[in-house]
Amino acid sequence: MKIALIGYGKMGKAIEEIAISKGHTIVLKVALENLEDNTVDKIRQADVAIEFTGPESAYANILRCLDAGVPVVSGSTGWLARLDEVRRYCQQKNGTFLYASNFSVGVNLFFELNKQLAALMADHPEYEPRITEIHHTQKRDAPSGTAITLAEQLLEKIHRKKEWVNHISDNLDELEILSERVDPAPGIHTIAYESDIDTITITHTAHNRRGFAAGAVLAAEFVASRKGIYQMSDVLGF
Repeated sequence: MKIALIGYGKMGKAIEEIAISKGHTIVLKVALENLEDNTVDKIRQADVAIEFTGPESAYANILRCLDAGVPVVSGSTGWLARLDEVRRYCQQKNGTFLYASNFSVGVNLFFELNKQLAALMADHPEYEPRITEIHHTQKRDAPSGTAITLAEQLLEKIHRKKEWVNHISDNLDELEILSERVDPAPGIHTIAYESDIDTITITHTAHNRRGFAAGAVLAAEFVASRKGIYQMSDVLGF
């Protein structure tokens, strides 16, 4: 499989290492130093594109891949207000698009666990839920995309919470997400349910970027021969 890497920072380099170890070829690497190579014609050399950039560039990058007719896997966060636009554009182009806030197999198992625990806790208002997330200081968005996914899953099950906020709140309708930026943490996410009697917590701790990178390559392998809009749950069969 021929892969275009749109974004060649630490994550892009981790993806490259795993992709090559699995026998794939990197035919395009776009970094800040060679943005002139980020063109439809050059992306067309690839069987699939993996896009890990930033909130200011992700939307345009994804559309460019769809214009090239190349399936695109995106893990960029901070741009999701335009996610529905991308999905509509993908359908118009009869293209292929997969977005995930987190590609780690472990995190996606954690997502499923979060949904099940939230369903169990829905009828127990004596437990107050809270989400905390810790990432390295170079992460530009807060809360993380993973934390937002966890929060939205929880809101679907616990209807007394109406929205999430990224600060400490005294409003019982609001779900707190507390964000910390500490080096060299790759990512720690915790959901806690606290009562006067006890506390229940579940936590996922990433030790390095390899889990995210391996999941992104797995997602690229999945979409390379498909049309449509997918999620990591499709890749993993949840």
